[in-house]
Amino acid sequence: MKIGIIGGTKGLGKTLACFLKKDNFNVIITGRDEKVGKKVSHKLNIEYTSDNLEVAKNVDILVISVPIHVTIDVIKKLAPHMKKGSLIMDVTSVKTQATYTMDEYIPEGVESIPTHPVFGPRTPGFEGQVIVLTPLKKGKWYPKIYNYFKSKNMRIIETNCKHHDNMMGIVQVLTHFSYISTAYAMEKLKVNIKETEEYESPIYNIMIDTIARIVSQNPFLTYSIQKENINGENIRQKFFDAVLELKEVLTSKNQKKFIEIANKSTKNMGDIKAALGRSDKIINSLSEESKYLYESIGSEIGLKHIYSQNIHVGTVKTIKGNFVTIENRNHKTETLKIFNVKILTKEELFEWKKNNSKIYTESISCVFKNTSDKNTIGNVIKKIDNITDVKLTDEYNGPQINEGEISYTYEVSGLSKNSIDDVKKLIKGFGGVIR
Repeated sequence: MKIGIIGGTKGLGKTLACFLKKDNFNVIITGRDEKVGKKVSHKLNIEYTSDNLEVAKNVDILVISVPIHVTIDVIKKLAPHMKKGSLIMDVTSVKTQATYTMDEYIPEGVESIPTHPVFGPRTPGFEGQVIVLTPLKKGKWYPKIYNYFKSKNMRIIETNCKHHDNMMGIVQVLTHFSYISTAYAMEKLKVNIKETEEYESPIYNIMIDTIARIVSQNPFLTYSIQKENINGENIRQKFFDAVLELKEVLTSKNQKKFIEIANKSTKNMGDIKAALGRSDKIINSLSEESKYLYESIGSEIGLKHIYSQNIHVGTVKTIKGNFVTIENRNHKTETLKIFNVKILTKEELFEWKKNNSKIYTESISCVFKNTSDKNTIGNVIKKIDNITDVKLTDEYNGPQINEGEISYTYEVSGLSKNSIDDVKKLIKGFGGVIR
């Protein structure tokens, strides 16, 4: 199956290309910048072309992943040229116009499935993510696409395009507008965000990170979301009215009205206990991570950067605010932002060390009573810290070995000479004799 992604060199299109390539689909991407396209093509090992029309004519599935304000024009240009039996999809967050445009411009025998992946390009995988489908009618492609998303454990929402846009008016238009307004107010107040971090509560910390995540998105995209949603102006007006009313209540020191507004707002928030549970889970997770780091001062630790995927291994030296400083094997210090790293488990750290350290190997011959179990001895040796591999290479009970005894030779590999010495101590502790 050949899948073409128009606009697959950047953003969500690039992310989708990466996911689909991993599932062994034949993916071809397009983009205006040939230099960027060839770079992505080489990195992902997929085909690139700047010829959108040629892709539309030849692929089985065409995915439109371009900025919202040009999506309709791209659909109008490409949809009429698609081959019979193929499928066109889009990934815009505003669905009404795209849904009807695809339906109008596709030739007979071509199917359309308007789609909104409710996640961004930083998402690590399809699993657990929300995807919305707004088809006007369902053809032969629909169950295939639905079952593919289901196999990825995605949360699939089937609805009509107008209801989708109503919901996204709240999920995106209102939230983006309020977050950007808050960030802009902070800029007008000349707030030093780093200085506020010294006084931050866990909830403030989460809020600031959420606002920063929205504000740092492509401003052309956030503007298009505001502009293209037909409910946008009404939603923004309601937000403005609410802010103004609340300000007037506080200016007039009307405590009764303030409490009334707070209570009405709380009741409208739905399952408060569930919301508290989810936020508690985030706060507790951050607290546990911080506690673990403090307890690791003076010990070796592994940290994986969640964006670059680079792994940093070293001894924890200090923790100051949101930063942890480690000293690596070359005795150089590295300072990393705690929220940008994932702490490796002991197993993950050990696996990294196995692949990135000098391995010491030694054959150890030892004599035990012949009633001993060679496999048990080997398994116990494997459990010694920093031992990477144990192989039984020989067993011998001929001349030079006393009657009732047997000699085992183990090839032992470890991360240090000390770990090999620990094996010898263990063998002696078991009553074995090193030959």
